[in-house]
Amino acid sequence: MAKKRGSRIQVILECTEHKTSGQPGMSRYITTKNRKNTPDRMEIKKYNPVLRKYTIHKEIK
Repeated sequence: MAKKRGSRIQVILECTEHKTSGQPGMSRYITTKNRKNTPDRMEIKKYNPVLRKYTIHKEIK
């Protein structure tokens, strides 16, 4: 069987508002992205359970 060489990679998304709030904990999500279609860093609105609202999550390295 041939080995698949996909351009999909796993990325970690971290909340931007949580750092400035000063509350303990961290809101992170793991997802995949296609490196060819989205070469820059992702920004997605996701739910932050600590702040209990939807916030912008950015891709970290």
